[in-house]
Amino acid sequence: MGADLLSDIRQDWWRCGPTARARVREVIHNPAMWAVFVYRFRRWVAETFPRPVRWLFAPLTGPLGVGVGLLTHVQLDTSARVGPGLYLPHLGTVVIGPGSVVGRNCTIAHCVTVGRRGGPPAGPEDGVPVIGDRVYIGPGAAIVGPVSVGDDSLISAGAVVIKSIPVRSVVGGSPGRVLSREGSFDLIEYRGMESDPARVAALAAATGPPPAATVGQTAPERAVT
Repeated sequence: MGADLLSDIRQDWWRCGPTARARVREVIHNPAMWAVFVYRFRRWVAETFPRPVRWLFAPLTGPLGVGVGLLTHVQLDTSARVGPGLYLPHLGTVVIGPGSVVGRNCTIAHCVTVGRRGGPPAGPEDGVPVIGDRVYIGPGAAIVGPVSVGDDSLISAGAVVIKSIPVRSVVGGSPGRVLSREGSFDLIEYRGMESDPARVAALAAATGPPPAATVGQTAPERAVT
């Protein structure tokens, strides 16, 4: 198998827990991740081989796609481009439609739809979403149409995104609106994140320097609830 396939699966695997034991337990008990691994294989076949060779794989890739879809209710279309490090934490309906783009180290909860607004594409307004890196998409959210979701954004539960949003946005409501620019940093964890230059720069931009009035002062302790 290709190096890219193994690298992508390895990064998906690392998102499943902090230790090897935790990752094994997660993969066994979370069939949603089975769908991710099957998607990686089917996508690799589609990208690697010419059509006549892909036909030879059809008796395997076809039943795999149908079977995992029926079992998990997760539909990751092979024409969708999903970056490594995808984590689906719960079993439940997830649809990543044809042509959609999802970045690296994203987390997608259950009952999420990402895709075109419906019907065959007739023009730019019928395009597909492009989701950045390190994005968290909460339960029941929908991202539809030719929209872009900036890196490190958080799409809250039930939000419906029909307009593009900037980096580090926290989005809620239907239609979705930007509630803050605090981002998804508390919800996305992955191996090497502390030294990832893109995440470090984004976190620095989100936090920024402390106000002048508080420099040299001790911040008040946050209440524990």
